[in-house]
Amino acid sequence: MIKLYSFPPSANPYKVRLFLEMLGLEYQSETVNLLEGEHKTPAFLAINPFGQVPVLIDGEVTVADAQACLIYLGRKYGREEWLPTDPVGAAQVGEWMSRAANEIHNGPWLTRFATMRPGRVDIPMEVLHERCHGILGVMDLRLAKQNWLALDDRPTIADVAIFAIVSLLGDAKIATSQYPNVEAWLARFGALPGTVALDGTPLSDK
Repeated sequence: MIKLYSFPPSANPYKVRLFLEMLGLEYQSETVNLLEGEHKTPAFLAINPFGQVPVLIDGEVTVADAQACLIYLGRKYGREEWLPTDPVGAAQVGEWMSRAANEIHNGPWLTRFATMRPGRVDIPMEVLHERCHGILGVMDLRLAKQNWLALDDRPTIADVAIFAIVSLLGDAKIATSQYPNVEAWLARFGALPGTVALDGTPLSDK
């Protein structure tokens, strides 16, 4: 059975838990308490020397990093539905996966972290808010032209990676109401079969 090392309140492991649920895969979740430093213990560092969650173990395969986990699961269990193999489709997914690890991480993710853990981020909140609105504006323009971030005809792992962060912006006191296309995309994604909230509550009735 697949094992996922995770910290439930954290947004990055949520990406992987969300995708596992959407794929309908059975998995065992192992909590690594970041607040108590369990990610820096010798036992966990033997699994991931970077001392970060999530980490996915599937048989003899170990994958660390949320984006890498999504790529692995998408290719092995989701086939081309979630991760296309044609050059153009693969590049478009790759571009938005890069946005997830850069602009989304340094804007929405970091803003939520700074809001929930005051004093842990040495970047002024107004700068973080500016980053949030910058990427949300780009997303809104993209989603005005198509239904999904990477491909027009279907969601991909890029949508999974970014939904898991943008859907939590309420925790960072960032409203998405001024971005109607982003809001429509959030609703569209949340209605997909198997989607769950950060706390595991089902979002979809499918």
